[in-house]
Amino acid sequence: MIIDNNQLLRFTTAGSVDDGKSTLIGRLLYDSKSIFEDQLEAITTTSKRKGHAGVDLALFTDGLRDEREQGITIDVAYRYFTTPKRKFIIADTPGHIQYTRNMVTGASTANAAIVLIDARHGVIEQTKRHAFIASLLQIPHIIVCVNKMDLVEYSETVFNDIVNQFEEFSSKLNIKDIRFIPISALDGDNVVNRSENMDWYQDSPLLHLLETLHISSDINKIDARFAVQTVLRPQREGFIDYRGYAGRIAGGIYRVGDSITVLPSGFVSKIKSINAGEKEIDEAFAPMSVSMTLEDDIDVGRGDMIVKTNNQPEMLQEFDVMICWFNNGSARPNAKYTIMHTTNEQKAIIKNVVYKIDINSYHRIETDKELKMNDIARVTIRCTQRLMTDSYRENRITGSIILIDDATNETVAAGMLV
Repeated sequence: MIIDNNQLLRFTTAGSVDDGKSTLIGRLLYDSKSIFEDQLEAITTTSKRKGHAGVDLALFTDGLRDEREQGITIDVAYRYFTTPKRKFIIADTPGHIQYTRNMVTGASTANAAIVLIDARHGVIEQTKRHAFIASLLQIPHIIVCVNKMDLVEYSETVFNDIVNQFEEFSSKLNIKDIRFIPISALDGDNVVNRSENMDWYQDSPLLHLLETLHISSDINKIDARFAVQTVLRPQREGFIDYRGYAGRIAGGIYRVGDSITVLPSGFVSKIKSINAGEKEIDEAFAPMSVSMTLEDDIDVGRGDMIVKTNNQPEMLQEFDVMICWFNNGSARPNAKYTIMHTTNEQKAIIKNVVYKIDINSYHRIETDKELKMNDIARVTIRCTQRLMTDSYRENRITGSIILIDDATNETVAAGMLV
């Protein structure tokens, strides 16, 4: 039996500073009983020392000392919790404009994004910015939590106005699935348990929605993509002649007997066997980690891609990507970078900055060609050799790249193929 991975949901939180992201996650962890006793004791002590009447839920996620002292989130804090129905990984990302790059990092692998809005302030520039980044990163599900409903007397009218505001501007974005929930993270209304103060809201509370969100169809099961990570030659009894190719399936389904092509060489063969750990299986699909053997002894190495013969990615040496610039220093014209794409590493240059995006107005800026930290821009990249690519819209793994500065070894940008 193959275990489907859809029991794991990765989600990110985004919102303006003080919208209550950390409090919301604290409430989720606290009400779903996902906090260890020693953690609870430490946070209770800290809360008392700060003069809070009860437990300050935000302290469960604000792990950095700077954050605890300022009461804000500045790094991506990852938290893990489990309910009987599902496992979760939360990326709590910062709200400040200068930490846009942190949000991009935290959101890049997410199945869903929770966008928080303060009920008193409604949709603000930061809300639009986060929704735009979620759209850019092709996050399939957006859950808009209108928080602090207790401060607007649980008004249905206020909630409906914010829903209308959000729908008006998000109609210009590429977002497939948007849900809206009125909550009070501080008091727990509609977070884990249904609110008695908002009987006009009849849909699920947040945790139930996260537990039942259908995510298996978000993975591309049509285009078979398997980037080889390493070649396995165990040289032990029972495996003397074994030559397996190990990696993680980025898309599609592979079955024993399938005709495949190895790129970039173009060699063709058939799948002889598929192993998940020690166990031999008949078929494997994204996002499983497996090893495969082939009928023919052909040259396959790290960075190669095994695909179906009748369904191949584009082989491109020059292409356009939407990138977020991470580095403190500006991009240097024609500087050499190492580009990492799946398991493939090449040298590359940024040939041209096509335009930058003003993420407040969504307007294109074609006159300013300098890439500075947190800038989002469309650029043309040229590599030393061809890469096996899909558009990011079709496959978030084969459609994404990162750039590394050869001089400092710092990751300077992450990008999505257009």
